[in-house]
Amino acid sequence: MSVQTKMDNLAVKFLSPEDINVAASVLYQAYHDDPLLKHVLQAKHEASFEKKLRALIREELSAFGHTGQPLVGLYNQARLMAVACVIADSNELEASRQWHWRLRLMMSAGYLQTQQLIEKERVIREELQAHEPYHFLSFIAVDPHVQGLGYGHYLLTALDDLLSQHDKTTGMAVFITQQDHLALFTAHDYHIIKNFVFSSVEGTLLFKKK
Repeated sequence: MSVQTKMDNLAVKFLSPEDINVAASVLYQAYHDDPLLKHVLQAKHEASFEKKLRALIREELSAFGHTGQPLVGLYNQARLMAVACVIADSNELEASRQWHWRLRLMMSAGYLQTQQLIEKERVIREELQAHEPYHFLSFIAVDPHVQGLGYGHYLLTALDDLLSQHDKTTGMAVFITQQDHLALFTAHDYHIIKNFVFSSVEGTLLFKKK
């Protein structure tokens, strides 16, 4: 099963295993300056932070792959331009984040950092209980070399097609910490549910009804 939408040379489809490393690189570049991750993955040196961020992205992609959660890529011909990691079944993903996932992440990112990330997810899930069952956009990133060309808008439109294939879902939620991304989501009918502060970093939880 795949999500296929074409316009000119663009196509949106589920990532193939050989594209995971490229997707990890795109996510790393996009989230390198994320204020919450910078705070949670606190490190004395930039090299240490970068190592922890790479570990987090690697473990997240591994958890998504093992549970069959949607990893969606936007391609221009054969080049991956943007990627979205969507949680379609929070129970399945949570099950994969038990001892194995947590132990590996704690070894690479640190115990305190791992617990802070888990607590953030718990708070968000509680806030979204009234919307269950829902999809959650865990990560979305556009290759920094092509940002500002509309790829983010095109990818969000394609995710609407993904939602349309799931009869029971109520919509898509996303949590952002970079407020310059707010306009992108509101332009696609995402509405603010609540503003949060995690570790002194402000963020916004949004939801789009199906």
